[in-house]
Amino acid sequence: MDRHITLPLSEAEARTLRAGDYVYLTGVLYTARDAAHKRMYDALKAGEELPVDLRGQLVYYLGPTPARPGHVIGSAGPTTSSRMDKYAPELLDLGLRGMVGKGKRTQAVIDAIVRNGAVYFAAVGGAGALLSKCIKEAEVVAYDDLGTEAIRRLRVEELPVIVVIDSEGNNLYATAAESWKR
Repeated sequence: MDRHITLPLSEAEARTLRAGDYVYLTGVLYTARDAAHKRMYDALKAGEELPVDLRGQLVYYLGPTPARPGHVIGSAGPTTSSRMDKYAPELLDLGLRGMVGKGKRTQAVIDAIVRNGAVYFAAVGGAGALLSKCIKEAEVVAYDDLGTEAIRRLRVEELPVIVVIDSEGNNLYATAAESWKR
């Protein structure tokens, strides 16, 4: 089923999504990769506030290439999500509504998704140039010194993603593999 969702994503709406749903996201989401996640994790452990209120938000695991003249952003393909698995459960417990990336997640992340009524979306790896056309605004909002791994606020229109892990723990990677075995 195709869904068009305006961000931020509410918990109620996240709970209606099912693994395998095609979704087009419009609104604001944030980027963060390995270095930004580690810095946020360290800040939390030190009792500090995060530089961005992630409650109810989506994080796109993205480190864009530099923008060419006349463009908002460079190539904007997802990075491998498992690199953020150490940090994701705590961010989900703090209210992060979901993530966009690629690849499998650990059981701890899946458990946190279910516990928090969240969702994990996948974007097509290798399609970064096409995905960048959905990004209408991009602004660094934290950790500018990290370069491409800085946290950015993106305004997107019709960003195509697929629900991989839904709020009930259904996992498209597992169910798709089973159907192919048959």
